[in-house]
Amino acid sequence: MGTFDHVGLNVGDLPGMTRWYAEALDLKVEFEFALAGVDFGGVMLRSEDGCRIELLHRAGSQPGMQAQSPVEAALTRGYGHFALDVPDVDRAYAALVGHGASDRMSPRPSPEPGVRMAYVADPEGNLIELVDRTAARAGVGS
Repeated sequence: MGTFDHVGLNVGDLPGMTRWYAEALDLKVEFEFALAGVDFGGVMLRSEDGCRIELLHRAGSQPGMQAQSPVEAALTRGYGHFALDVPDVDRAYAALVGHGASDRMSPRPSPEPGVRMAYVADPEGNLIELVDRTAARAGVGS
């Protein structure tokens, strides 16, 4: 079938969101692009381990879902969030909130056995799930 390559996220402020994602998630700009004639462009950001987020912007775009929680996001069809596997949910949550993310669900046990989770929203309201599968991978809680 293939492997997952990247997630694309439409944003209103491309330079601002590029800075935020680069700083908050320690990502580097891999490349930038613009399509002539439609005022559409983007930036591909990449982590040291190869995870990529493509930020896209088109003039005149309108805000979409602004869910206050993952449960509320599930009321709208389509992509509701993206998830990052982190080694420590509490630390990642605190770091992202320190970078200006807003709390959407504080760190807690996930419904998935042995997994901890949390949700934050980026400065434009897009949900980011943080998951820590360390205990589940080690067989703890199964």
